[in-house]
Amino acid sequence: MSAERVALLTGSLAEQRVARMADELRNDALDPVVVNIGVKVAALMTAEIIERRLKMPDAVDRVVLPGRFRGDLDRLSDRFGAQFERGPEELADLPTFFGQGGVEPDLSRHDCLIFAEIVDATGLSVEEIVARARMLAVDGADVIDLGCMPDTTFPHLEDSIAALAEAGFRVSVDSADGEELARANRAGASYLLSLNENTLGIADEGNAVPVLVPSSPGDMASLLRAMDAMEARGAPYLADPILDPIHFGFTESVVRYAELRRQRPEAPILMGIGNVTELTDADTTGINAILMGMISELRIAAVLAVQVSPHCRTAVREFDRARREFFAAREANSLPQGFGGGLMALRDRRPVTSTASDIESLAGQIRDPNYRIQVSEAGVHVFNRDGHWVAADPFDHFPHLAVEGDAAHAFYLGVETARAEIAFRLGKRYAQDEGLRFGVAAGTSESVEEAHKMGFKEAGATLAAKRGAKAEPS
Repeated sequence: MSAERVALLTGSLAEQRVARMADELRNDALDPVVVNIGVKVAALMTAEIIERRLKMPDAVDRVVLPGRFRGDLDRLSDRFGAQFERGPEELADLPTFFGQGGVEPDLSRHDCLIFAEIVDATGLSVEEIVARARMLAVDGADVIDLGCMPDTTFPHLEDSIAALAEAGFRVSVDSADGEELARANRAGASYLLSLNENTLGIADEGNAVPVLVPSSPGDMASLLRAMDAMEARGAPYLADPILDPIHFGFTESVVRYAELRRQRPEAPILMGIGNVTELTDADTTGINAILMGMISELRIAAVLAVQVSPHCRTAVREFDRARREFFAAREANSLPQGFGGGLMALRDRRPVTSTASDIESLAGQIRDPNYRIQVSEAGVHVFNRDGHWVAADPFDHFPHLAVEGDAAHAFYLGVETARAEIAFRLGKRYAQDEGLRFGVAAGTSESVEEAHKMGFKEAGATLAAKRGAKAEPS
């Protein structure tokens, strides 16, 4: 079998690096050939430029363009009779790109419902509850959970359930008051949180699916009896052994979930995550990744997410991304790596795309006054035809920047060097004129998903260009 011949299109400034990378990638299965399209910066390529200038090498199977190319790929494929596709945005990611065959992970599927709790529902109006539900649904919630507060009346419980149902939401009600749960069941709630073996009669008040819990903390025997009772009726349920906070039974509670799955291989299980995410001073992306790992391995059917503490404000969004990435990884019999990195908020797996020597070589080729900014393991690099400076702190760069009398340019360079410093100190990927990416924890307009939408972005954006872009309708 002959090696696949792939043309790598690039510009003159990156040609040497691409050629070195091509040599490293070449093997019995892949024969990359570098093609300089005749522009300095690869991002300046357009479909029209490629059509005019490309001289297709012989026997090319496909053509890989830089990831920031925004031209019409189908048009180019038809014109040259070979498959055109976008590669990674950074040259350093080419090995990974070819290792995965250039295929984007399918994140459209999952097998875990998200219950998103509105903890303060009793203190909100019906309209406010529906508005909150719409926001949670955008973040990925499948079921809206109405939290009932102890010793607080909920006179508009029935109206809230009806309004949410009319708006198309499935509703669960979470209460320690049996009468409130009975009211919710009669009003048409889809789920009740929570019943135990002593309160199963409430399930007969309507058609809601009960979430079953132990009658006392850690009492797995009582939970199993409640499950048996529901199965004897032929009625659906979800079982929740309860996840406890760290230092208050967390490890034992994890064992309970595993033991329940061992004893009941097919039972539908729910895990509430709030006792860990809300009660731990740590970024929730990492916590949710670990919890999702357990959920994925144990085939847990549903998760109850809470967003009360400010540091948990994206818990639903994070779990939505986690359930998709982990499902894809499990289906591929793979580690949860290389499936989009939506939970990589503070760090990137490959933050540096160019070494200090690569940037020094590039800086030596620059013949214009425009400032380039890049990050290497050595720090933040700022360079143009007049010099090349390396530092981490933007204030150390400022004396070398010729921006006297140009407030807009000074502002722009201040923003970019500050972004670069953040990227350098955290270990994140930096690209000039692009917002830093914080996964699903804090989306930017230049997110991974946006990067794959059609629409050409002008290279070398300035403050004025950014203002113009914002003024245009989306």
